[in-house]
Amino acid sequence: MEQSICRSITLPNDVQAVPQLTEFVEGVCETMDFDMGTTLKLNLAIEEAVVNVMNYAYPTGTEGFVDIEVQSEGVWLTFVICDNGMPFDPTAAKDVDTTLPVEKRSIGGLGIFLVRQIMDSIRYERVGEKNILTLRKKL
Repeated sequence: MEQSICRSITLPNDVQAVPQLTEFVEGVCETMDFDMGTTLKLNLAIEEAVVNVMNYAYPTGTEGFVDIEVQSEGVWLTFVICDNGMPFDPTAAKDVDTTLPVEKRSIGGLGIFLVRQIMDSIRYERVGEKNILTLRKKL
């Protein structure tokens, strides 16, 4: 039987809220009846994307928020991450060259690399004052 889900959570731009995010994603995965491996991968991808927003979307000391919506439609599970922070397109970042030794790699970029590895589709849009990152996983 095909599971259907539509949930959302709003978090402050504070990494202290990550446990709430983890609980949210785990609840979604439980409802969708995912195995532990899939649950861990999805949690990692969503956490990487949301923590990037928490750390970089808003100037230091500015209070902001991150909205996370998830829904399943047919064979897709879609996470939409929105914020009102500074424009930033994580999909424009070049892939990290994982063949280079660690000391030769530039700092950063590994999070979006992991998201690209785990999710089947990543799309960024700037709509008005909002960053909208859509991550999709084929079920």
